[in-house]
Amino acid sequence: MTKSNAETLVTIYGGSGFLGRHVVRALAKRNYLIRVAVRRPDLAFHLQPLGRVGQIHAVQANLRHAPSVEAAARDAQVVINLVGLLFERGKQRFDTIHSHGAEQVALAANAHGARLVHVSAIGADENSRSAYARTKAAAEKLVLAAQPQAVIMRPSVVFGPEDDFFNRFAAMARISPALPLIGGGTTRFQPVFVGDVATAIADAVDGKVKGGTIYELGGPEVKTFEELLRFVLATIERKRLLIPVPYFAAKIKAALLQYMPKPPITPDQVELLRTDNVVSDAAIAEGRTLQGLGIEPELMEAIVPAYLWRFRKTGQFKSRLA
Repeated sequence: MTKSNAETLVTIYGGSGFLGRHVVRALAKRNYLIRVAVRRPDLAFHLQPLGRVGQIHAVQANLRHAPSVEAAARDAQVVINLVGLLFERGKQRFDTIHSHGAEQVALAANAHGARLVHVSAIGADENSRSAYARTKAAAEKLVLAAQPQAVIMRPSVVFGPEDDFFNRFAAMARISPALPLIGGGTTRFQPVFVGDVATAIADAVDGKVKGGTIYELGGPEVKTFEELLRFVLATIERKRLLIPVPYFAAKIKAALLQYMPKPPITPDQVELLRTDNVVSDAAIAEGRTLQGLGIEPELMEAIVPAYLWRFRKTGQFKSRLA
């Protein structure tokens, strides 16, 4: 007999992060039992109010420790891997977490007969100059080799209340007289709402998407880096200079900034900015997009101002009369 959602256990690795909390919310609304596998379960209590009593619980798992990964997958019917790094620190390396860690999750899913949904990134490319992009591509290969019917989701830049993109540049604009246009600001992005990505992942858990397929998730608009920074400045009602910075100069500066506790940019991220981060023509033609899944993506103009207002001088209030 087919189990109902209320009897179906879903293990989410990395479920306490930005995207994770939205995936947990989406699955909780669909009545799934949810196990959140994280390094620090004591820091995941904020997830429990997203579901009914006993529906969501956290367990300890570290992708660098295979036995903990395997234990977290026990009895699960579906496994989701959301773990990813934006920059390296200590033992948290791109190849260890993205590649080796993703393989361990896939092997654990296989060991317990669970379906797998793996979240990658549109920039994944085994020939990229960026270690982030190379290890994301390597992870996809390892996942599909371990479980050929796995579903892979590649989102573009993800936005939402806790995002690390619009919030980062808005915070910079609050204290800096200028913002850098790395590489001239011509890199193209296709920002996608975190809720839409979570819906696509939940649909994959429901079995509504095709296994063994790579989906590319982008929003309804393609914008250059410069256009996105101008949008941020207009939203927070601040005037700042936008200064073009060549890639080589940005990389030199990033080489120093990368040692900050939470670096605003790293040399590897500069390399990522050399390549457009948009949905491919092939994915559009083959229906491997949000629209292909029947999801109409949200406009960033409809969402972002609702959480960037705190960076205005006057907060939620307008600085000028309408």
